[in-house]
Amino acid sequence: MSLAQAVETVLRRYADFSGRAGRAEYWWWWAALVATFIAIGILTSFVGAAGYVVAALFTLATFIPNLAVTVRRLHDTGRSGWWVLVVLVPAIGALILLVLLLLDGEHGSNRWGTPPYPEVSVEAV
Repeated sequence: MSLAQAVETVLRRYADFSGRAGRAEYWWWWAALVATFIAIGILTSFVGAAGYVVAALFTLATFIPNLAVTVRRLHDTGRSGWWVLVVLVPAIGALILLVLLLLDGEHGSNRWGTPPYPEVSVEAV
């Protein structure tokens, strides 16, 4: 999955908390967010307070799809989306969530659906 495909998939599934999202989809989405925030930061240095308004609006516009793709990513690892609340644990919650998001997805179907990408079988030659 490419950056453009990941962004398109996340935005198309804007508030879809069901199903699964693979690592590529999740991390390409985050790369796009970081790049956009860097661009907004540069814009803010030129236009001042208006840049902060743009940043706030962008944050609000991407909150729901970001939460949805995070829940779908947790589903891919075989965990409930409620695990996103682990970030509320002081000091280590965000680190725990990061580790969970970095884990490989479950192979085959799980209770949240089929794998987000087709499984590639390697046959002995």
